[in-house]
Amino acid sequence: MKDQSKKQFILSMVMLGALYFVFGLVSWVNSVLVPYFKVACELQSEFQAYLAQFAFYIAYLVMTIPASVLLNRVGYKKGALIGLWILAIGAFLFVPAANMRTYNMFLVALFTMGTALAILQTVANPFVTIIGPIESAAQRISIVGICNKFAGILAPIIFSAVVLAPQKAKMDAIQSGLLTGDAKDAALADLLHGVIPPYVILGVFLLIFGVIFYKSSIKDINPGKDSASKGSEEGRKSILAYPYLVLGVLALFCHLGTQALSINTIQGFANGFGMESPIPFPSLTLACTMLGYFIGVILIPKYISQQRMLQVVTVLITILSVLVFVLPENIAIWCLVLMGIPNSVVYAGIWPLAIHDLGKWTNLGSAILVMALCGSAIFPLVYAAIADASSLHAAYWILIPAAVYMVFYAFFGYKINKWCKK
Repeated sequence: MKDQSKKQFILSMVMLGALYFVFGLVSWVNSVLVPYFKVACELQSEFQAYLAQFAFYIAYLVMTIPASVLLNRVGYKKGALIGLWILAIGAFLFVPAANMRTYNMFLVALFTMGTALAILQTVANPFVTIIGPIESAAQRISIVGICNKFAGILAPIIFSAVVLAPQKAKMDAIQSGLLTGDAKDAALADLLHGVIPPYVILGVFLLIFGVIFYKSSIKDINPGKDSASKGSEEGRKSILAYPYLVLGVLALFCHLGTQALSINTIQGFANGFGMESPIPFPSLTLACTMLGYFIGVILIPKYISQQRMLQVVTVLITILSVLVFVLPENIAIWCLVLMGIPNSVVYAGIWPLAIHDLGKWTNLGSAILVMALCGSAIFPLVYAAIADASSLHAAYWILIPAAVYMVFYAFFGYKINKWCKK
């Protein structure tokens, strides 16, 4: 029986690791899609280009609460199946978008994929928590996080090799103005058609994986029966009556926004001043994030508590944010890369501080925390608007106030239990 339980646990972790791998594969490829769309769709500003990021991540804000309602109705395993199939539909929408050569259709496809991930993210965290002892949940989160970031490293490399590398000469010719008229039109069509094969393959894989996950032996979650019933609910009439949650959502919003800037804008920043690397810069940042996960697994909690580690890394992020803004471009870019190390443990540090003792509000609190992922939509768009008005480098000043707020939450904000004392 013990061997059977161990086998069940390993199979469950394999399935969840694969699910988080899918998250990373789909999400982090956006870092190279932005500069690609700017050329292939002839976009005129950074703001237009980063609408791709916005369309993808704003779905977390719009669709997470509906996703929570869906999961309450159908359960988490069927919800995962639905989410993976919607994700496949989003991938298939790249085909008409490329054939029509319409940027707005690409945005619809990306929003569809973001909607799917809003469902899947709401599914994934509870699964990781329940398949083993609660005291080792952080370790399991680190393991699936490594799967996620490993996919994030691979995604830009694969996309660059399969789509960008064969078309690099055409992209350079278009950007330099060497192609005009019919020749330019044909080159742009070839560029966009390049995304069709990888996204069709991705869509087919997601359809199949959805069935495999649904048929797997992972125990389903019944949100109605499994939700927490105990907590510090005295005199609290809404979820907004928990300051540490509300402040934690904002802290998570800032974290995910700064993480998105360090990963999803770095390639465009490098292109802007002509810096090249044999490995795409987003992959380098995500490699640092993986290194951070390994450091966390080794140090927490044996040598340092999760809470103390959160305080240390938020201070480091603040220091690196200042350095990104004040140092020359060729050095600042490496500060963005290194930011992946401290960023790796912030999510796991904020989540338990924000979600504890919510009682009957736990499921809704989890959904609202997932909504904070919209920071990955809003921060790059604000960055792009500032960059259009100033420069790609100067726009990184927005990292600093976000990092300072994370320091506030790590040291003080999580302690605030009531809005005012009577």
